[in-house]
Amino acid sequence: MFVAVLIAKPGALEVALVESLRNAWGGGDADWLAVDEAAEFPVEAVPNNFRDVWADLQKVGVDLNVLPVDGRRKRMLLADMDSTMIQQECIDELADEAGVGARVKDITARAMNGELDFEGALTERVGLLRGQPEAIIAKVLAERITFMPGGKSLIATMKAAGGHAALVSGGFTAFTAKVAEALGFDENRANTLIAQDGALTGEVGRPILGREAKVQALEEITARLGITEADVIAVGDGANDLGMLGRAGLGVALHAKPSVQAECDIRVNHGDLTALLFLQGYAKGDFV
Repeated sequence: MFVAVLIAKPGALEVALVESLRNAWGGGDADWLAVDEAAEFPVEAVPNNFRDVWADLQKVGVDLNVLPVDGRRKRMLLADMDSTMIQQECIDELADEAGVGARVKDITARAMNGELDFEGALTERVGLLRGQPEAIIAKVLAERITFMPGGKSLIATMKAAGGHAALVSGGFTAFTAKVAEALGFDENRANTLIAQDGALTGEVGRPILGREAKVQALEEITARLGITEADVIAVGDGANDLGMLGRAGLGVALHAKPSVQAECDIRVNHGDLTALLFLQGYAKGDFV
């Protein structure tokens, strides 16, 4: 058995649309997880015209996903940070503050879309920060970083149900430590910006955490917790997230790059991070 889940911004999901799709697909009774925002209904299989219907609903601001009912609620969240748990790319914000923003943003966009080698792209971008005062990190954290809506509710709700939350980023520990603490993650992993005498050296600590390191984190943390990869919901937006998204029991491409969406079955483009709770069958009244 499968469940079709429709999610939109609050106030944007119409009953008529849900009922029309339910009737067309021969689905069971609709269950509203949040009034005018999220609804679901059971279906026996993924409909043959799912992709066409998905594309049509994207035009009206509605995310549609169909996923198995069995094992739907997960015991661990594995999340990317940049453009996922926060609304920015940290390296871009550092570069903008340093006056080399345009050049770095172009490299970031190409790397996240899978056009460039992640490690080489990161090394090149960090090199452009050489000589910047280490205090630039605190300045960016204080003035430029904002959280993606829904993150605190996502983590608090999963943890209240006994879940574990890990933040794994190709960004930097100076940022993941603060973001993890603020949002309630149990642990975090990222790259280290090297500084000496109060200034950034333009180098990154080795080994560089990229796509394979995120998969490694998935393997290591699940083994330590005594759970399986099927028990994990992973979320990310960039090409370096594809490994963990493919391995996790439920991999969610959140506001992801086109090349990433093309390789992911579960996609959220209009909802916020609470969409990951709706996908697991939590109603809004269950949110912590």
